[in-house]
Amino acid sequence: MVRVDDLICAALKALPMKPPDTATREAKRAYSEAMSARVAVTMADELRERGMKEARPSGPGDVGTSGAERQLAGSVGAKKVDVTWTTEDSGLPLGISVKTINFRDGRSKNFHKNLTNRRGDMVGEALTLHRWFPYAVVAGFLFLDKDAKNDQTTQRKSTFDNAFPRLRIFTGRQDPAGRDEQFERLYLLLVDANPFTPSIECYQVSDPTAELALDAVLDELITLVAERNFDFYEASDGKVRRA
Repeated sequence: MVRVDDLICAALKALPMKPPDTATREAKRAYSEAMSARVAVTMADELRERGMKEARPSGPGDVGTSGAERQLAGSVGAKKVDVTWTTEDSGLPLGISVKTINFRDGRSKNFHKNLTNRRGDMVGEALTLHRWFPYAVVAGFLFLDKDAKNDQTTQRKSTFDNAFPRLRIFTGRQDPAGRDEQFERLYLLLVDANPFTPSIECYQVSDPTAELALDAVLDELITLVAERNFDFYEASDGKVRRA
């Protein structure tokens, strides 16, 4: 099996050159949306390969699946979700939120303000989905530009180092009766999206010392999905199948 990490890096290679921090808000938004979309399509493709044939979104030219993210009912209104697997049996067994922070704040010249904003967005998604689908496994992937590891000052740690304690409380939901605003798993990824040799590093927000392979990350999410839906599904070798 091709490593998911390699597939994500291949998707990043197809992005245009990243605009400078001084670019217009519209240009930066377009770039970030393009990155999120490419990552989402790649993840959904991999989930379909692992047995989740209804996973969305799909890439251009794929037949029988929607190329758009799904809009799902939620406790406070409909919510678009970046990557989903929905079934007639279980509703929403798996939802994945993909967010990016690619540019420094114009005033502070660091990434920290954007971290606060993205955290609010992601927590709102987890809360909305879990209140409507309490058994759903909801995972979050927050991509940080590689320079967020080096924007520290004499008074403040880097945005990367600060992200772990600020996100840790929102991961590790173990039970369908648990806190709705928590993700089952929440990951922080450092990304170098240059179009020649892109790279990613992935960490659970509960442990900044252990870098993870995305293959192992998806293996674990699939296992969690099967555990939550044991009457219908089993997990084996990183794939899901009917029980």
